[in-house]
Amino acid sequence: MDTQRILEQLKKLMQLDVDAVNAYQQALKKMETHPTIHHRINSFCKDHEKHISDLSTEITNLGATPPETTADFKGLLIEGFTALRSLTGIEGALKAMRGNEKLTNTTYAEALEELTQAQASSVVLELVQKNYEDEKRHLNYIEQVLKDEAWKNTAVSA
Repeated sequence: MDTQRILEQLKKLMQLDVDAVNAYQQALKKMETHPTIHHRINSFCKDHEKHISDLSTEITNLGATPPETTADFKGLLIEGFTALRSLTGIEGALKAMRGNEKLTNTTYAEALEELTQAQASSVVLELVQKNYEDEKRHLNYIEQVLKDEAWKNTAVSA
């Protein structure tokens, strides 16, 4: 087991989830007029918050200190891009989130492969796999809403 490689991957994933929470918070501001979409996107934000907590626990269990839960430079760029894109409304916010979730899915897939090669414990691998399944679900939902233009097809409250 290569503990240093494992910690590096877990910390990278934790930072990615911190950045995702910040981006989701920006996007959610533009979705308040559509309760169904807002509720679902908010639940995805909560998934990312849980990922942060669970990854933090595993990092601690491996004897290291989890990173601070603040955005790094890349995270600030993602948050800013999401806020800017969200100015155009729900569609823009969803398109920004689609890009963010594509990045998250790619990063989780790569980390899972790296953790397997580093011979991470089954607990770590199961956690990362579970989080990755959440990420796939997030991306699928966002892509479906964009395809269906659900914000147009469903009655929205003022």
